[in-house]
Amino acid sequence: MKSTGKSPKNIAAILSISCGLLLAGNALAHCDTPNGPVIPEAKVALEKGDITPILKWVKKENEAEIKSAFAKTIAVRGKSKEAKELADQYFLETLVRVHRAGEGAPYSGIKDEAIDPIIVMADKALANGSADDMARMISNHMTKVIKEKFARVLEASKNKDKSVEAGREFVEAYVTYVHYVEGVHTVIASSGSHAHAAPAPVADAHKNH
Repeated sequence: MKSTGKSPKNIAAILSISCGLLLAGNALAHCDTPNGPVIPEAKVALEKGDITPILKWVKKENEAEIKSAFAKTIAVRGKSKEAKELADQYFLETLVRVHRAGEGAPYSGIKDEAIDPIIVMADKALANGSADDMARMISNHMTKVIKEKFARVLEASKNKDKSVEAGREFVEAYVTYVHYVEGVHTVIASSGSHAHAAPAPVADAHKNH
């Protein structure tokens, strides 16, 4: 396996940035989708009657609630096909809700939606045992975007004092550029924490300037 020279912390920071900057406006979470990591594992746990493998998805203080929901589901799901479907859905909803609450994220139901490409890329990197390709693609993308924003503001600065309109074009380009770079730095500085939707506003931060 080739080494990129990047530490796990830096890889995590790059991934967090990419989620916010490549897919700004989208929720980062995919744990509330049928194809995310939580639900398939929960279904296997229900079939086996073993809750242990899925306890890692909730915080210790929430274990009791999940264990109770699991026990109720196991007790009911064998009565009929309809009971199984309802009981399983109840448990999956409970598990995902509690998991997201533990991460400080809102819960609005299980969503049957496609997973964002960046998340697919992240999961694929884990499956392949290497973050090299992912880190390279994300790094290249961010470099390209920063250079584009830099070039735009540099060009606009040449005419900023020629008219009010030209000055406004400069300000818009400047704010977009600075807030993007600031967002990159903010995500790197806070990469030790985990929040589903935290980086999303980064690319649009200039709108609130």
